[in-house]
Amino acid sequence: MLPSANRLTDSDDFRRAVRSGRRAGSATLVVHLWVDDERSEESAQVGFTVSKAVGDAATRNRVKRRLRHLTREHLPSLEELPGRAALVVRALPASAGASYDELAADLRRTLERVSAA
Repeated sequence: MLPSANRLTDSDDFRRAVRSGRRAGSATLVVHLWVDDERSEESAQVGFTVSKAVGDAATRNRVKRRLRHLTREHLPSLEELPGRAALVVRALPASAGASYDELAADLRRTLERVSAA
């Protein structure tokens, strides 16, 4: 579980991250990162989007749990970014059949690409 300070719950921040942030994708997920230089005192926040295209409710919840756990490991690197980071992780339908290790590799690779840009 992510700490409440690190949960992205504001719909405006979700929209801003998806529309204005940097984006990187893989076969199983797409990552959107938006950094706000004006609000640097706040901690990084992460939100997830898993649509019905991924599968039934049990499958979507399993994918969300896996992504939450994997993202928690990357929070320290997001905290190092200048400004407050808003990260949105969008699961693609292929994530339903992906193993935990495949999701971990895809998340790590996409975060590296979006952070370096």
